[in-house]
Amino acid sequence: MLLFKYLPAKIIKFVKVNPIAARYIADGFFIAFATSIAINNYNLFAMRLGADEFQLSLIQFLPQIFTMLVLIPGGLLMDSLRNKKRIVIIMLVVVMLGYLFCVLSPYAGSYSIAFFLGSLSFAGAALALHNIAWQSFFPTVVDLTNRNYVLTLRTRIFLFISMIAPLLTGIILACIRSLNGKIIAHQIFFIVSILVFLLAIFNFNKFRRSRSIVPKRITLPEIKRSFASLSRNKPFLMFAAVALFFHATWHFDWTLYFISQVNYLHMNEFQLGLAPLGAAAIQLLTLKFWSRKNEKHGVVLPFTFGILGLSLCPVFMIVAVSLPPSLGPHLFVVLHIIAHIPFATITLNLFQCLLLVVDEENRSLSMSVFACLICLSNAVMPVAGITLYRALGGDLNGLRYAFAIIFALRIAAALLWLLRWRLTIAKQVVLK
Repeated sequence: MLLFKYLPAKIIKFVKVNPIAARYIADGFFIAFATSIAINNYNLFAMRLGADEFQLSLIQFLPQIFTMLVLIPGGLLMDSLRNKKRIVIIMLVVVMLGYLFCVLSPYAGSYSIAFFLGSLSFAGAALALHNIAWQSFFPTVVDLTNRNYVLTLRTRIFLFISMIAPLLTGIILACIRSLNGKIIAHQIFFIVSILVFLLAIFNFNKFRRSRSIVPKRITLPEIKRSFASLSRNKPFLMFAAVALFFHATWHFDWTLYFISQVNYLHMNEFQLGLAPLGAAAIQLLTLKFWSRKNEKHGVVLPFTFGILGLSLCPVFMIVAVSLPPSLGPHLFVVLHIIAHIPFATITLNLFQCLLLVVDEENRSLSMSVFACLICLSNAVMPVAGITLYRALGGDLNGLRYAFAIIFALRIAAALLWLLRWRLTIAKQVVLK
């Protein structure tokens, strides 16, 4: 009772003392809830609309390809804007429109899968542009000394909601027996997501910049100068190359992971929701620890442990699918949670690592180019994972071999990231 008595007063005091941090916490809450209840279930939604394994891989491929087409022009446009807050809000509105089309996709008859993929691609591209604009706007509101603190708070609430939302949606879907009822539930999730995005827009509109940035004109010579400047930014190029390889190894098993859970472990909706719940919970519990490591060692080195944690995921999946059906799903959930102990470093640090290597003048363009590379990986690698799995037999042994290869690649990504960090430290010593 004492907690409920004093908690509102503490929250009010925190909001008064830290208004910007409080708004970013609210932003993390709304965005996490809106995206979690929609995105965490779109594979199941597609399966219930009749998608096969290849079409499931297209859920990653097509939205990312569409996103790549708009990122670079979007980045150039953002660098030309004096205030990027407006584009953040506009992109959220476009995402809402895309989710509305997703709601309508079951009514497209034999074209329902194509309609759903197109709607998801439309929303995904807008969400990617929203993230670029959000990241570009963030440094104009929060100074360098407070970035880790504010991002830690926002990430904490983001992880908490990412922990609760999949569990709630999983319980709801597990309680519904009919296929038609499950499809209606998916549609309701998208509608709720749209309503929460409205709250996110209202909250984000309250932000005010602490410093202004001189916008750049969009002309052909200016575009050439921007790309020339970007090509000479060696720290960014090295970061992009290593981070791209890491993301490629990460995206390799995204569709395979889902297929393993559904086809080999035979997990129901509740169990599918329990795995991300546990992963988000362990990240939430370890977030403060990793935030302190950031303050002590910087944001680059701790990121290595996140990659190493992800390296365990394919190993743990091999173990889980090799056990009796009565044990596999339960052990998988436990092992999945263990692998995500250092994952908070990826959620918290990747954006901060990127900010360290981008030019102030071409921030949005640099972020767009980097995001475009990540989209390329996200588009190609899940399809490559399915292709590798089928080439290795398309059965349980093929699945094991594919995950073994992915494990080796992720270890290589961790070593490359560590090598980049050592080279950066060595260069700083020489400059001193």
